[in-house]
Formats: sequence, C-alpha cells, structure tokens
Amino acid sequence: MVPETTGDQLVEWARRADELGFSTLGALDRLVYGNYDPLVALAAAAAVTKRIRLATTIMIAPYRADVAVVAKQAASIDKLSGGRLVLGMSAGGRSDDFEVNGTSYDRRGRALDAMVKRMRAIWAGEHDGLDHPIGPTPVSGPRLAFGGHSEYAVRRAGRWGWGWVASGSSPAGLERLLEFARETWAAQGVTTEPRKLVIHYYALGDDAEVHVNRFLQDYYAYLGPQFAGKIAAGALKTESEVADTIARYAAAGCDELILIPCNPDPEQVDLLAKVRGTA
Repeated sequence: MVPETTGDQLVEWARRADELGFSTLGALDRLVYGNYDPLVALAAAAAVTKRIRLATTIMIAPYRADVAVVAKQAASIDKLSGGRLVLGMSAGGRSDDFEVNGTSYDRRGRALDAMVKRMRAIWAGEHDGLDHPIGPTPVSGPRLAFGGHSEYAVRRAGRWGWGWVASGSSPAGLERLLEFARETWAAQGVTTEPRKLVIHYYALGDDAEVHVNRFLQDYYAYLGPQFAGKIAAGALKTESEVADTIARYAAAGCDELILIPCNPDPEQVDLLAKVRGTA
C-alpha cells in the first residue's frame, strides 16, 4: 500500500516471503490512493513464487462494477498460481472509492452479496446460453474470505467464507469480536468456523517510527490527525512488540496474522523472519 513502492521491491518482497516460509502474502485495497491494485500486485507475486498463498486482505469488491471481469481476473490468478488465491472481500468504508467509479456507496453491501453469488456461478461454469463459460476454471474455487466487523460482514463469512478478516486493534479487541462472531455464526447454524485472519501494521529497524508515521498518518489523514496518530501509535515497531503480539493474537484465537508493512524495503521480510524464528 505504500505509494512509493517500486515493482522491483514488490516482486522481491514476494520472492523472499516465499523462500522464508511465510504462509500468505496479503494485499490491501483502495481506489483513491497511490497503491497498486491488489489483483495486479498478486498476479506479479504469483509469477515469482511457488507455494505461498496469495490473498486480498481485503479487496473492496462493490466499487468494481463489472462482476464478470473480476471473476475472470480472480480465476486467472488462481489458475496461474496453481490454486493459491484467497479472495478476501469487504463492502468498503470510503465513499470516494465509489463516487469516482460511479457506483453506489449506499448499496455496497447488497452489491457485494450479489457479486459473490454471480462469481460463484461463473466459477462453477454456468454461462446462461453463451457459447462458452467465462473461464478459466479456477483450481481452488477460489477460496473466499470476508472482512468487516458488522453483523452483515460476519454473516457473509459464515455463509460463504473460508476465512474471516478482522482489523487488528488489539488481541483483547479480537477476543471481543470473536465472541460476537461466534454468537452470530451459531445463530446461522455454522458448524465449521471460518479461518480467523487479523491484519496489523508494522515496520522494523532504526527508522521504523519514520516509516510508520509517514505512511499511516497519510493513509488515515481523512480521519483527522488525532485518530491517524492513534493508529500509527498502535503499529508494531520493535522485534519484542512483534513477538509479543504474535503470541497474544494466537492466544486470543487468531489463526493467521497478516502483518502489513509501512516500509516497502524487502529487508523488512528478513527482519520479520528473524522475529518469527524466536516467537
């Protein structure tokens, strides 16, 4: 998501994460920002990796008006990568992403539900009398995950999700969210819980504070300096903070922690691997 990230940095990051044994490469999404599109970024990552999962954590699906094209893009990444795509989606929370694309912000939840149904039908080969289905046929489905803390978001994860993606306010916050999520899933009759993924920002090294403040205070500037500063203060900036947070999230019920970098330097992967080896 860091706007100045180069193509070389992105593919080297993916290559190192794959070689060092990490489980997943995650990609966030915004339209009105200087980030790479998450599907394009993961397609680049797929070309230089062999085993690591490729996940949108998350993609804001409803501002993408052409559902068939999104379904084809996702299926293409899944097939090219040998079934490694996890398509994480949410309804989104920024109206400007929708306004600039001429899509409805107010109806985004309904649009997401309709998109999921249509994409699943496309991936299953349904083609409504056309000469051919919209291919390619994905390898893994793709696996779906859903982000968000509202009842609607949690219900989507229970209905369709391989996974549920939560933002990482704190391990204690995750415990409260999971209590709510499990009550919601039980009321739905869900017998197998979705995989619980949490995202949390980090930067390591001597200049960690600089990178954290530069990126997060810019990215969250629309919330005002006080709230943006609070988010930046919660980012992990030392090896001990990362190790402690990994352990605390695991104890709170997190299955997989996706650490989102504030510094695009691929050396951040090596620093994280060093911490993981001691956590």
